[in-house]
Amino acid sequence: QVKPQFESQANTTCAVFTAIAYKSQVVAGTIYFIKVQVSDDEYVHLKVFQSLPQENQGPSLVRFQTGKTRDDPLTYF
Repeated sequence: QVKPQFESQANTTCAVFTAIAYKSQVVAGTIYFIKVQVSDDEYVHLKVFQSLPQENQGPSLVRFQTGKTRDDPLTYF
């Protein structure tokens, strides 16, 4: 659901966009840190906020980090 947000903010298009791993942190909603494969050997880390269900809003891309590899640890940022 955040692929269009990422492509817009990073000014790119991704033929591949596959989530590999994630961590979550509960706040007033949930923050997800997601490792996403965007090409054969390129990965990005996404920080996505999902508000509480009663707010009826979809996930929102907060930040992202590019230039990651499959082996880079997924950390909070």
